[in-house]
Amino acid sequence: MARQNTLGQPIGAPVPGWTGAAPIPHEPMAGQYCNVVPLTAAHANDLFDAYQLDQTGALWTYMPSGPFTDRAVFDDWLRSCCASRDPLFFCVTDKTTGQAIGVASFLRIQPDNGVAEVGYIAFSPLLQRTRMATEAMYLMMNRVLGELNYRRYEWKCDALNAPSRKAAERLGFSYDGLFKQALVYKGRNRDTAWFSILDRDWPGIKSRFEAWLDPRNFDAMGQQKRPLNTLV
Repeated sequence: MARQNTLGQPIGAPVPGWTGAAPIPHEPMAGQYCNVVPLTAAHANDLFDAYQLDQTGALWTYMPSGPFTDRAVFDDWLRSCCASRDPLFFCVTDKTTGQAIGVASFLRIQPDNGVAEVGYIAFSPLLQRTRMATEAMYLMMNRVLGELNYRRYEWKCDALNAPSRKAAERLGFSYDGLFKQALVYKGRNRDTAWFSILDRDWPGIKSRFEAWLDPRNFDAMGQQKRPLNTLV
C-alpha cells in the first residue's frame, strides 16, 4: 500500500539519511585497458586524427556537433568542451599507447537529487566495439553510482538512434520512456529515449562488468567468450 500524508494523499517513500551527493570531480579514472581523464587541448591532435577515420561522418549523425573536417572548427569545439563544467568532458585514452581515441561527458549533474547523465559520447573507430569502450562506460558508471553513491544514472538518445539504444540496453540501462519533440538540433526534430540505472541495481550490474572485463573472458584472439548481457 502506498504511503499517505495526514491528508490521505499518496506520497513517495522516505529516503532515510539522504543529504545529497558530492559534485562529480574532474579527476582521472584508471582501468585495465583504458584511462578516462579530463579532456584538455593536449588531446586535440590525437582526437582529430582518430575522428578522421570515420570517413562517412556517421559518428556525428545524432550528435549536436560535427562531423569535423576543418581543424580550426574542431579546435573551437574542443576548447568549448574543455571549458565546460556541465557537461563535464573526459577523454578516453588507450592504456597501452596513451593515444586519445574518444570523448564522453557527465551532464545534467544534480548532486542534491543524486542524479547524473552520461552523454556526448563520441567514440572514434579506434575505440568503438572494443574492451576499452565498455570499460570506459564502466569507469564512469562506477564513479557516479559506486564512488559517489548517486541514486540515478541516465542515458538519453535520439529515439531513431538504434545503435545507441542497443548500447544502453547492453550496458544494463532500463528503458524509461519516450519524450516526444524534446529537442530541435541540426534543424530537425528529436524524440528522446530515456534510460536509467538505479542505485539498487548497480551491485549486480557492477559484478557483470567485472566478470566481462576479466582477461580470462577473452580468447587468444581477443574475442569475448561470454557477452556482457549474458553474465549474472
